[in-house]
Amino acid sequence: MHGPAQAAWLLVALCAGTGAYCLLRMRSRIEEQRRTAGGEALMGFGMAVMAVPAAVLAPPRWAWLVYAAVFGAAALHTVWAARTHPHHLHHLVGAFAMVYMSVAMATAPGAHAGHGGAGVPLLTGALLLYFAGYVLWSGARLAPRAVAAPTGDTTGGGAAVLGWADRSELALACRLSMGIGMVAMLLTL
Repeated sequence: MHGPAQAAWLLVALCAGTGAYCLLRMRSRIEEQRRTAGGEALMGFGMAVMAVPAAVLAPPRWAWLVYAAVFGAAALHTVWAARTHPHHLHHLVGAFAMVYMSVAMATAPGAHAGHGGAGVPLLTGALLLYFAGYVLWSGARLAPRAVAAPTGDTTGGGAAVLGWADRSELALACRLSMGIGMVAMLLTL
């Protein structure tokens, strides 16, 4: 991706940390957490690799095509999952955005792909609007509010005990981080 090296390394750290937490969520006792955690880990680590500054790692054209194939396969898997769980459509948009960015980097790795001097391409703009809206929406969902007692194992005092992999607010914070990362990556495309 293009842009300042310091910002790129911060994005790498953010996305890799998010991917690592998503791997931890794969051990959750909550089935829905496990169901989505693998795809989100793939997205986090994929975004981290894609954000590495080009001065440090400039992959050959074929690597971007492999990248597009991996996220294309993830998109197909997400289409299958979205049949029964419509909330997976966001994951489909994310996988599509990764395919789009990979193809853009494969076609013009040294230039701003898709720019014909007329500004931001329509698809890039649409993805930017979607992810900016998603960031605002998920950020608003993290705002404190009254919450019902979570379900889980209880201690002698009756308080629920949740493991790190079962914390829904941390999962939402990870999704927010990936949304912010996606906006940053699309801006540098």
